[in-house]
Amino acid sequence: MRSKQAPIHSGYGEQTTAREALGNLDLSGAIAIVTGGHAGLGLGTTRALSDAGATVIVAARTPDAARPALGGIARVEVDRLDLLDPASIDAFAERFVATGRPLHMLVNNAGIMGPPLVRDRRGFESQLATNHLGHFQLTSRLWPALRRAKGARVVSLSSRGHSRAAIDFEDPHFERRPYDKWKAYGQSKTANALFALALDARGEAHRVRAFAVHPGAVLTELMRFLPQGEIDALLTRLAGTTFKTREQGAATSVWCAASTQLEGMGGVYCEDVDIAVPVDAESTTLTGVRPWAIDPAAAERLWTLSEGWTGLRFNP
Repeated sequence: MRSKQAPIHSGYGEQTTAREALGNLDLSGAIAIVTGGHAGLGLGTTRALSDAGATVIVAARTPDAARPALGGIARVEVDRLDLLDPASIDAFAERFVATGRPLHMLVNNAGIMGPPLVRDRRGFESQLATNHLGHFQLTSRLWPALRRAKGARVVSLSSRGHSRAAIDFEDPHFERRPYDKWKAYGQSKTANALFALALDARGEAHRVRAFAVHPGAVLTELMRFLPQGEIDALLTRLAGTTFKTREQGAATSVWCAASTQLEGMGGVYCEDVDIAVPVDAESTTLTGVRPWAIDPAAAERLWTLSEGWTGLRFNP
């Protein structure tokens, strides 16, 4: 059963670091996959899980470029994954599943923000394709390993950006409407939240729980597509916001991936190392989750479309 979308008063907050969020938790023997785990929030997530004893497989589009950033971190493996290439996703998952290892934690961390209109090999808009569909396909392909763990968690990185847009079910890939990169980003982050909701409904019976995470405002490589003028405008709009360090930004991800405080829970949107407060659609607050990102009917509609777009039928 989906958990209540309401804070549990975890005792943590926006300044909690990833290491603090894990406390003294011993993850020895646990295996995690972190997409984009070599940079930004992903690197903070990889380091925290490794420090707690986990083995972390970092999925990177260019492994040779990723390895130097991971130097000195114990129990890390690097493998190639391009979320815009369905064949690359299948190959990555097949290699892992073939090892026979369980997968205790899958952190769908990689993403893009604000690029010009680009389409993947299937013709889908790149932000929805990378941030949502690539991870949908990856999770589906890794399902045997998640079940093998006999207690696993899937964490999907959403964002405050979900407040910009719900899913446009009539034209999600901007085939008829003018391309708006911020609406495209917003709907991709809404999709991440809805994916966690629908996945948790399917995974609970198999002890696979899913969570959506807003990491907080963190200055990372995610802004690489934006010209300096847009970055300056974005920072102006966020004036008064407390920016987090990479370690603070990774805290909610690792908390959702491993904390015993969330035992038996799932299907919720989290921020600042707690379950987020639901807010009205018209809310101007920078915190909380909008109704379209926690709508079970929208989650199921997106799931059905995602199966059609990827050609995958999810059979838990």
